[in-house]
Amino acid sequence: MTQQIPSTEPELAGVRNFRDVGGLPTADGRRVRYGVLFRSGHLAHATEDDAAFLASLGLHTIFDFRNAADQKLEGPDVDLPGVANVNLPLSDPAEGTWFWKMVRDGDIEQLRELLGDGKAAQRMINSYRTMIKERTGEHSQVLRSLAEDSVPALMHCAAGKDRAGLSIAVTLLALGVEREAIVADYLESNAKHRRYKVRRTSTSADAYSPEVMELLSPLFEARAEYLSAAFETIDETWGSVEVYLEEGLGLTPEIRERLRDRLLD
Repeated sequence: MTQQIPSTEPELAGVRNFRDVGGLPTADGRRVRYGVLFRSGHLAHATEDDAAFLASLGLHTIFDFRNAADQKLEGPDVDLPGVANVNLPLSDPAEGTWFWKMVRDGDIEQLRELLGDGKAAQRMINSYRTMIKERTGEHSQVLRSLAEDSVPALMHCAAGKDRAGLSIAVTLLALGVEREAIVADYLESNAKHRRYKVRRTSTSADAYSPEVMELLSPLFEARAEYLSAAFETIDETWGSVEVYLEEGLGLTPEIRERLRDRLLD
């Protein structure tokens, strides 16, 4: 199943934050296989060359975690012939069309009220906790699909940072990857060439001022505290990762073993 792919870090013109998750180590000495699990931002703006590269990966399934509002704003994914596109909307990481409209359109006073004094970071922490507790069905569906026949697979949301980042993290937990390695991969989304481009419709002089960008930064950064909050929620709610996987996600030992066989060297 291991593939020779053109690059694990290609220069894609219209797709942000693409990378192969291969190479991450598990606690028992194995590694995630290259060429079977990818992550990225949305594919709506993929160029012809981008689409050709993605087609060369031999993908079976694309998991799109965006909701209808995201798809209306950004557009549908580029069509890749022969690839199943599974749309599983997860809670928006700060929730709500109104919230993101304010982020795009709000003036400095509105943004201070909405995001200042740690409110933005806390909103992100809360959303990660919510996704863990309330999206067990979606995460279970993804892992069961991967265990059966859905690899190679690509997971994405809008920026490829939060909803896709958390889904990748849950997958890696199921594979037995150490939390430190999961966090390190998650933080790779902060690289300048990977980051989601902040777009504001406001035409005011301070639309992109240093203060505005500082207020917005918690929403557009991958922060270890966000993923730590997700892990803490697993521990607090289920007591351990093993119980979360078995009781929260309904993964039997047999399903986990099939998952490991498909995704690990």
